[in-house]
Amino acid sequence: MSSASSSVRRIAATALAAGAIVSAAALPAAAHDGDRHHQRPRVEISRVQADSPGREDRSNRSLNSEWVEITNTTRNPISLRGWTLRDSDGNRYRFDNIRIGGRNTIRIHTGNGRDTRTDLFQDRRDYVWDNRSDTATLRDDRGRTVDTETWGRRR
Repeated sequence: MSSASSSVRRIAATALAAGAIVSAAALPAAAHDGDRHHQRPRVEISRVQADSPGREDRSNRSLNSEWVEITNTTRNPISLRGWTLRDSDGNRYRFDNIRIGGRNTIRIHTGNGRDTRTDLFQDRRDYVWDNRSDTATLRDDRGRTVDTETWGRRR
């Protein structure tokens, strides 16, 4: 009986040791997968034109020359419904029923215009983005920051 119980103990110890080795090997791989997911956002602020070219005269043409581009880096379309784009002063643009196609880019202009699949308009009569320094923040429909783009000196 003591020979059987020592065999059972050896088998149990071997099984526990093997389980510990497998767990130790799997843990770094799982942690790495999580890191890879957070290296690059699925939707990102890809370009900002804060200083509209030419004279800033608050004309619609000048206002629409100020814009932010948002790019979907995945192959699949993503709904931006309820997402927001903000500047440092709290000016906010809320996306309505907008879908951005896979590997596509949309441009959000400051002035007035007719929304298309590639261009959206905030319908504002004043500039949003500070030419010298500002931060554009893109948040999802749950208020989580998806991406930010900062230029110039921080305030």
